Amino acid sequence: MGGFFGVVSKHDCVMDLFFGTDYHSHLGTRRGGMAVYGENGFQRSIHNIENSPFRTKFERDVEELSGNAGIGSISDNEPQPLLIHSHLGSYAIVTVGKINNEEELIDHAFKNGHIHFMEMSGGRINATELTAAIINQKQSLVEGLLYAQEMIEGSMTILLLTPDGIYASRDRYGRTPLTIGQKDEACCVSFESFAYINLGYHDCYELGPGEIVRVTADGVTQLSAPRKEMKICSFLWVYYGYPTSSYEGVNVEEMRYRCGQILADRDLGCAGCKHCPGHTNAAAPGSQTPESADSAEQSAASAPADTIHPDIVAGVPDSGIAHAIGYANESGIPFARPFIKYTPTWPRSFMPQNQSQRNLIAKMKLIPVGALIKDQSLLLIDDSIVRGTQLGETTEFLYQSGAKEVHIRPACPPLLFGCKYLNFSRSNSELDLITRRIIRDREGDHVSEEILADYANPDSKNYQEMVEEIRRRLNFTTLKFHRLDDLVKSIGLPKECLCTYCWDGQE
Repeated sequence: MGGFFGVVSKHDCVMDLFFGTDYHSHLGTRRGGMAVYGENGFQRSIHNIENSPFRTKFERDVEELSGNAGIGSISDNEPQPLLIHSHLGSYAIVTVGKINNEEELIDHAFKNGHIHFMEMSGGRINATELTAAIINQKQSLVEGLLYAQEMIEGSMTILLLTPDGIYASRDRYGRTPLTIGQKDEACCVSFESFAYINLGYHDCYELGPGEIVRVTADGVTQLSAPRKEMKICSFLWVYYGYPTSSYEGVNVEEMRYRCGQILADRDLGCAGCKHCPGHTNAAAPGSQTPESADSAEQSAASAPADTIHPDIVAGVPDSGIAHAIGYANESGIPFARPFIKYTPTWPRSFMPQNQSQRNLIAKMKLIPVGALIKDQSLLLIDDSIVRGTQLGETTEFLYQSGAKEVHIRPACPPLLFGCKYLNFSRSNSELDLITRRIIRDREGDHVSEEILADYANPDSKNYQEMVEEIRRRLNFTTLKFHRLDDLVKSIGLPKECLCTYCWDGQE
């Protein structure tokens, strides 16, 4: 994924740029960068941040950089900002998004006079450089930005730092957010709306889909009006967005409370729980303590979803906590933390790119609280189930620590499609998704769109059998996913304004 931040001020902006960019560290782990413009022209610094946070890598740069305008980036992919010299003048550029038609755009650039591209490791072309090459094919920056939005398949939100201010272009369908903040003698532009609050800025303007503006220290000038159609990514609220951010007027933390509340309503509507008036306190069938994976599976098979009686509700840190609070508040079941994230050395949400290292770190950074696990029936809410590996290992560990039952309530529907609009997923194949592996085992290698649509339907037999197979393979006592219609209700925006492709395949 990635995030960015920009500032234009009548005074030196480097400290605001430094902290505003750092506040996007939850969105990427590979590279960070800042570029500024001032009396000495453009200055830039880029560092690898895989083994240490952005803040520690750029503390010295803050002392050396100076300027009254700047842009910064946190990225999981290409190094940026890039400094560009073209017939449109000199500028720095950062982007957030994904290009699906790279080869076509590269060929088109060569045919239109572009001589070469810098090649990254693995033979890839830097997507930000390719975006700049598209912009430079036109006679003005605004024409170039509009052209890039038309040509790029996928999505691309762009910031250009120029001597005249920052040009900001939200991606064509508004899949990612872009917000302007303002204070005396300065304006900023940010992916995350919370990133400028502690810097003294207040909310000023939220760009619409495909809109282009120029930001100066005095304010915002619209250069191209927003488009009518919007498809903002729903997964921002479920997982990627920081709790204090808001998108399209909907706060992330508040949405997650609603999500948990609706999850609880689904459970209580089916059977209720021991904390609600009129419901029994009888133990669930098959609630013996499992001694092994086999006994855990036997317990899971004997505990139907309509008889659950959890002792506590917990969120898988960090993204599942707010969802779990919403569930606990609605159900009356106590909220607790049976494992704690070790934040002194693992403060950030993301982990290394290497899958084996990620699996190890996922285990190492969560410290169990044995007193809250032994002999307890636990209901856990995680933001999603992707591969299933980490949550399956966590569940087995809980059984080994004495848990009687482990009920799982993911905060979104089953993921059936890899995201083709944003660099959200590290998956190289859709078969990395546990859902698609199960569908392949059931249907073979070639599955039609109609069959996939049936698996996405929470009322279909295929969907129910797929969920049961996930539950069986990962040894959950029960498993219920958030329904897509409930997720839309949790967000509170019309379905047609949301991108839900990863769940239902609808573009």
